[in-house]
Amino acid sequence: MNTAIPPRDGDGYLLDMNAWTPEIGKAMAEADGFEMTDDRWEQVLKAREYYEQHNVVPPIRKFSKYIDVDKKDLFKQWMTGPMKPISKYGGLPKPTGCV
Repeated sequence: MNTAIPPRDGDGYLLDMNAWTPEIGKAMAEADGFEMTDDRWEQVLKAREYYEQHNVVPPIRKFSKYIDVDKKDLFKQWMTGPMKPISKYGGLPKPTGCV
């Protein structure tokens, strides 16, 4: 897959949120050497849905309730603070606070 990735900041987040497409999200993960499983991708799309409704990247506690997945399971699945890669590959702004 040769999807051109739009400009990103030093942490890998898109500089222009509107440039995001699912193909770009997957290309970004691939460029970072990060495997997007179906579960992970589903969570990325749910985070985008949440963002569209509330205009904010959800804190992990709210997000785990929103998608009905235990917070601990999210951490295991992403092997890091889950909201960072979820928001990054979802083309969302960098999460603030506890992620």
